[in-house]
Amino acid sequence: MPAVPAAAPAVPASSAPPASAPPAASAGSHGSDGSSASAAPAGSDALAVPLSGWGRTAPTAARLVRPRSREEAVAALRACGERGGIARGLGRAYGDAAQNAGGAVLDMTGLDRVHTIDAGTGTVVCDAGVSLHHLMEVLLPLGWFVPVTPGTRYVTVGGAIGADIHGKNHHVSGSFSRHVRSFDLLTADGTVRAVKPGSKLFNATAGGMGLTGVILKAKLRCLPVETSFMSVDTERATDLDDLMARLTATDHRYRYSVAWIDLLARGAATGRAVLTRGDHAPLDALPERARRDPLAFRPRRLPAAPAFLPEGLLHRTTVGLFNELWYRRAPRSRTAEIQRVSSFFHPLDGVPHWNRVYGKGGFLQYQFVVGHGQEETLRRVVRRIARHRCPSFLAVLKRFGDADPGWLSFPVPGWTLALDIPAHLPGLARLLDGLDEEVAAAGGRVYLAKDSRMRPDVLTAMYPQLPAFRALRAELDPGNVFRSDLSRRLDL
Repeated sequence: MPAVPAAAPAVPASSAPPASAPPAASAGSHGSDGSSASAAPAGSDALAVPLSGWGRTAPTAARLVRPRSREEAVAALRACGERGGIARGLGRAYGDAAQNAGGAVLDMTGLDRVHTIDAGTGTVVCDAGVSLHHLMEVLLPLGWFVPVTPGTRYVTVGGAIGADIHGKNHHVSGSFSRHVRSFDLLTADGTVRAVKPGSKLFNATAGGMGLTGVILKAKLRCLPVETSFMSVDTERATDLDDLMARLTATDHRYRYSVAWIDLLARGAATGRAVLTRGDHAPLDALPERARRDPLAFRPRRLPAAPAFLPEGLLHRTTVGLFNELWYRRAPRSRTAEIQRVSSFFHPLDGVPHWNRVYGKGGFLQYQFVVGHGQEETLRRVVRRIARHRCPSFLAVLKRFGDADPGWLSFPVPGWTLALDIPAHLPGLARLLDGLDEEVAAAGGRVYLAKDSRMRPDVLTAMYPQLPAFRALRAELDPGNVFRSDLSRRLDL
């Protein structure tokens, strides 16, 4: 139960501290080098600036405008011009979803107010530009936690809905949109619509990558917690079959579950992994010192990654050594370890601009899902990646639960594998094209929020609700106002 009275009143916005920006960056959107790009206020003459996703590949230039109110957002939309516009949050989509070459990009981080928090029910009303980091700052002291978080807390609420983000708890809690009670959406005609679950517009927007409109405000339901700590179990799996057996047999015991997987291991060790699972720690599980301030939220920070790093720093030898050490140092079995929420959910957030370690060429994140009954497909994919010797040290395997209603929402029941790959790796395009085809043939799909290179013909096979999405877009936005590099590339 939350550490607040059941009948606690709503907390007005004036009592909440100002929104926090990402480490070592302003509240503006990120430019192609991972640094912040200055955004002009709505209505001003904005110069084009280069923008890319978090993977730092394929930057394109757009006019970056930062509205600070609903009225300014409407004005910015009307001034988008022939190339249209797209909303952008904190720039953590890995590919080109929040880029718009030659057009306008609306940096929504200027709308960053938390309007109310009902401390009795955990219901929050906030602007779309509020980050999950800021929500944790204001919610945890009241005994509440965000219902779903991905591997970074530096995403906005609007971005979380637009990408329908998922986390380590999808097998229990589903994706982010499942916890959204309503949102306000600015559509192409300048109308602000109140959108609720169950409607076509809700289903098209959740996972719709910003192409139905600009989310302005949202109402969320959060999760009660007693502390800001986690109780974590860790174990090693000797190979992929061992890992899948452990996940299948015992995942239901945990709210959160994820496995780091060694994709350079081959032979009998193919798919060996470190499995980490846990839940929010109750007050009586904390050591005495932590009980003095059990809901404190104090993320640790390390120095930022240097702005310039040599190309090829992450190659098969260095990543292979890292993977070996990481696997060996993990305990064979450890239970009930107490960790901070930031360490459990967002370890990389402690290193500002960690994406720079891949060098100037950047990196790709590739994530796919295949359904239950397609375990052999997963095995083949893992073997293909291992044979290609992809130097990936951020590779994770999870199980998804029930699908969510979003027409382009990524999760479906089954197995999802995500991996990072340096963009300069020889033969990478051919490898990933082949994986796309294998995943599509198995009835699976690739995550649009991480994609930067998929072909439109493969997309059609992966997302059966795509025709309905396109039809609703054509009805709502006949002038094609909402556009992005992603939408052009994939004909969304």
